[in-house]
Amino acid sequence: MIPELKKTTEHKMQRSIEALKLDLAKVRTGRAHVGILDHVMVEYYGSPVPISQVANITLIDARTIGVQPWEKPMVGKVEKAIRDSDLGLNPAAQGEIIRVPMPALTEERRKELIKVVKHEGEGAKVAVRNLRRDANAALKDALKAKTISEDDERRAQDDVQKLTDKAIVEIDKLLAQKEQELMQI
Repeated sequence: MIPELKKTTEHKMQRSIEALKLDLAKVRTGRAHVGILDHVMVEYYGSPVPISQVANITLIDARTIGVQPWEKPMVGKVEKAIRDSDLGLNPAAQGEIIRVPMPALTEERRKELIKVVKHEGEGAKVAVRNLRRDANAALKDALKAKTISEDDERRAQDDVQKLTDKAIVEIDKLLAQKEQELMQI
């Protein structure tokens, strides 16, 4: 029971860290990357679909994303979808290709983004701590049911704490990397 509980808790903590990585990838820096358009939806024959399903997305250079819709009539719709998204981007259509320049970040905007990043990180830490609490509660229940000894419970709680500490250190590393990335000009 204890090894299974530890394994499950560790797996859930890793999933929390993976979710944080995805959230941090959405916070844009001054550099262009194609993942920034992942959640932009385009109207395609009456239903909203992700932009990646109607167009080829590439990097033209470090600060410009190129979007090339597979169907010519979609150029205007894709351009409008990018402009209307909450990303603050200003796409420009040039024939069949839409160029999406990434605006430079101001110092004030960088600081706002760092606050957002720290908030995301705090959310991930809370999730990890909640997983620790749940694991410890399961251990206490097992102790009450007399399925494990007090020594086993104490050792398992120490192991769960070590998993928690490891996850928090990893979250802090991710936050420090993203903060450094945001402050680069």
